[in-house]
Amino acid sequence: MSNVIPEVADVHVGRQAIYDRQGDVAAYELLFRDGPRAGAATDGGSFATSQVMVAAFTTVGVEELAGGRPCFINLTADFLLGELPVPFAPGHAVLEVLETVDVDDRLVEGVAALVGRGYVIALDDFVPGSGHERLFALASYVKVDFLGTTDAQRRAILAARAAHPHLRFVAERLETADDVAEAKALGFELFQGYALSRPAVVSARTLSASRLRCVHLLGLLMAPDVGLDRVVSIVSGDPALSYRMLKAVNAAAAGAAHRVSSVHEAVVMLGTAQIRDWVTLMLVGDLTEAGEEQTADILVHAQLCRLIAESTGVDGDEAFTAGLLDAVAGLLGLPIEALAGSLPLAPAVRDGLLHGAGALGDVLAAVGAHERGAPTRGGGNLLIKHLAALAWATRTTQAVRSA
Repeated sequence: MSNVIPEVADVHVGRQAIYDRQGDVAAYELLFRDGPRAGAATDGGSFATSQVMVAAFTTVGVEELAGGRPCFINLTADFLLGELPVPFAPGHAVLEVLETVDVDDRLVEGVAALVGRGYVIALDDFVPGSGHERLFALASYVKVDFLGTTDAQRRAILAARAAHPHLRFVAERLETADDVAEAKALGFELFQGYALSRPAVVSARTLSASRLRCVHLLGLLMAPDVGLDRVVSIVSGDPALSYRMLKAVNAAAAGAAHRVSSVHEAVVMLGTAQIRDWVTLMLVGDLTEAGEEQTADILVHAQLCRLIAESTGVDGDEAFTAGLLDAVAGLLGLPIEALAGSLPLAPAVRDGLLHGAGALGDVLAAVGAHERGAPTRGGGNLLIKHLAALAWATRTTQAVRSA
């Protein structure tokens, strides 16, 4: 493999705990951050929301962030009106309606549509008279800013419980112990603020998805008769997209994690609609474009695993996926356990990657030895396969570039 270093990115997600009356963590709010030490959001709007969603669900991992607890995510009007997609299934997050959103008939219809699909809604920084009262019947949570409201306003907001007993009230921006005590005395059920804990920034390294591939794939997915084989081909041709689709399988449905053995299976499980949603958010988030040559080494490595596997009767798709993750881990400088441990991989793929076990472990070992220049059985045949893998990777990147 060459010494070209593919473009990598550090992604960051702010996370602040929300506590119950017993002092236990009940949920987390996920916040946009542009650096590992950022104390506050430095950008807002759809960009920030898209970055949080992509990072939480396809890079860091929502299970790693929240440990099974609900995640509160701010939504701008674009998402609430259906102009931008909410790509994860209900049950993974609470969708917050920002206080800056104008609540008109279209907005109410959009929120009702999300609730009808099973999503849970919270009203962020609610103040009386804002017009957000129209969403009381649809919401499950009302968040009240202790620094931005008076005692009389807080009591008036809590009085809405009489007409809407399903609502749970969250006291946020609690700065002092006195604030916490007052919130409890007033009857709030959940609590958030610096008096309890400050936001922590969770960071992870990832490969940058090619903007060119995202645009091409998004256009392809708009066609009514798109074939999954073509989608698989484009996703498999970009290591970052492949990895993120594998991570996104965990967000495809609530409940037990699914196990997949290949990128092809992940694409089939997600379906074209959800892949289109994720790719849309990647583009909105303006992920950095990686040059085509920067992904060639990973593709050659993965394809060589496929060719060796198929010549010995081992499943080629599984070998390609194992090889792809093996190469991505090396180029990100991460142990394979850190990269693959959180993915919903089938046992054969997991055992081959983590323990070098089974037929896939043998394939990975053979490819690794060949790339290091170590003597291997059937060296001449491996060289021919390596050249074939290189030709395939070149054709793949050129096809996307010229599409």
